[in-house]
Amino acid sequence: MSMESDNEIKRVLSESKLAALIALQNYDLDWEQIRFNQLSETCTFVIETSKKESFLLRIHSKVNREEINSELEWLDILSEKIDITIPKGILDRTGSKTVSIQLENKILGCASLMQWVEGEHPSNGLTDDQLRGEGILLAKLHEASNDVELTPNFGRPVWGEQSFRLAMTRLSRHYNRFLSDAEFKLYQAAAEKILSWINKLEKNEDDYGLIHGDLHQGNIVFQNGEPRPIDFGRCGYGYLLYDIAHTILGVYPVQRKVIIKGYESIKELKGDWLPTLEGFTVMVMIENYCHHAPDPRETAGLKEEQPYAQAIIRNYLSGKPFLFNTIEL
Repeated sequence: MSMESDNEIKRVLSESKLAALIALQNYDLDWEQIRFNQLSETCTFVIETSKKESFLLRIHSKVNREEINSELEWLDILSEKIDITIPKGILDRTGSKTVSIQLENKILGCASLMQWVEGEHPSNGLTDDQLRGEGILLAKLHEASNDVELTPNFGRPVWGEQSFRLAMTRLSRHYNRFLSDAEFKLYQAAAEKILSWINKLEKNEDDYGLIHGDLHQGNIVFQNGEPRPIDFGRCGYGYLLYDIAHTILGVYPVQRKVIIKGYESIKELKGDWLPTLEGFTVMVMIENYCHHAPDPRETAGLKEEQPYAQAIIRNYLSGKPFLFNTIEL
């Protein structure tokens, strides 16, 4: 979904609102209210019904239906394997996981409907118990990816060398919105270092599998102290440490230690995992900037984050550990 100008954002939002109204006609919902939620790779709406139930309607403009069906298949499997509340897909009247949206011979994309996951983001910061819970959550999700029987047409993205190269190509077109040429060269040096080792990593069930792919702090909500993962739209195949990197990137160094302890209370991190986790943390941070760079709504925030981001990159390039240490800007 291209959103490189305010006019483009307005156009996409207008089309998505129309697509949402068309999509809802395919579900047996006595809905009373539809509320815009968020516009990113997908456009989402919160649906309230007369029975006081809540759902999340997603409008997908680029992702193909088979990938979305596979995501929902994976969520069904997870819900059977682990004792964690996760979002689940709702079938339409025909028993389909997704709905194709067409208006006057123009395909607007497809839609999927999810159960709303109740929970909130802590307003006063994360407690140690909540941080430990996030680590346990990650470990349970990773353990659940072992010994899974998937349908023959199951297909989800792979997060690794090729996806990272594509992200850097995107950044090369838009970096000047928030980076100088010299700062971009710093990013390129970090990317080259990441790409030099990522293909040398082994892939076995202890360190590779189906992952959430985007379990940052914004995608974890808490209900009665229980951490709940949301937004599996980026789930796919990747390294478990890559998944952990998303979660720890958004918290302080001392908090990262607590998340890791929670994780290891369920699943041991083997071998010399720390340098690899640091590499994936830089990779995730750069990918985030690659993703948000074209969006004019994000520019101010990206500029504001650069002193810390570039300090992390400099430490990474010089081989100085940074994940659990305070960094001088």
